[in-house]
Amino acid sequence: MMLGFTDAYTLWLDLPFPRKGSTKDLILAHSDLAEADEYVTTVVRFVENGIFKPAPVDVPAMLEELMQRIDRLGETASDGDQAVARSQHAYAALLDLVYRQFLEAGDSRE
Repeated sequence: MMLGFTDAYTLWLDLPFPRKGSTKDLILAHSDLAEADEYVTTVVRFVENGIFKPAPVDVPAMLEELMQRIDRLGETASDGDQAVARSQHAYAALLDLVYRQFLEAGDSRE
């Protein structure tokens, strides 16, 4: 069973933002994750006010690239940074799910 839009949205809002990690690359991934998170906040206007206005960038592509990069970083990271990489990846995956379901919901309204 796939996580529905409302459940994924609720999880995202309640989930703490992941840590940075100790390497330059994980810190950069953290920064890119924060940028993606900011784009996904367009979903809040949709849920709260019914305003469907997608972000001006290809958020799913951005998140896909970021998840692949985080996966590569996690393969060579220390134990502590592996946990950070897994947390960052999981957060990005949830953002991706929320945003894709937002796009589907908005498209079905048009």
